[in-house]
Amino acid sequence: MPSAPADYQLICRIQHDDFSLEQEYQALLRPDCGAVVLFSGLVREQFQAEPADSLQALELEHYPGMTERAITAIAEQAATRFNVRTITVIHRVGLLSTGAQIVLVGVASAHRADAFSACELIMDFLKNQVPIWKKAHFHSQAQWVDAKATDQAAAARWVQENTL
Repeated sequence: MPSAPADYQLICRIQHDDFSLEQEYQALLRPDCGAVVLFSGLVREQFQAEPADSLQALELEHYPGMTERAITAIAEQAATRFNVRTITVIHRVGLLSTGAQIVLVGVASAHRADAFSACELIMDFLKNQVPIWKKAHFHSQAQWVDAKATDQAAAARWVQENTL
């Protein structure tokens, strides 16, 4: 199996504090890269169709050490598959209110196609393969959130494409 390029750089952080898109963008810039793709996921109020109650907060828990290893493995897969130079993955944990930034995936590459594809692959696998658990807090109740079938299908697509 091929490995990530020797000059590839990964920044992976699990944190309670918010992050600055501008600072993370600046950290991704390299003279050999012509493309930087940033994805920032937010806690949205309309979390699920049921219950009809609007979301008040999302609580995220993780397994320290294991979470970072899972993210590193996903990033290395992306760096092996696509021509990328730098990847940043930041995932917040704790109690996050609606509108809060929850995750950032940033990719720097020589060309946009590799940066977009790597970012999408990382995000698709991040939602399925990283030990981070979500508990949705609504007005009337709180419940743990299961992985969505659409997220699982998105990750499965990358595996299927890699075997063709």
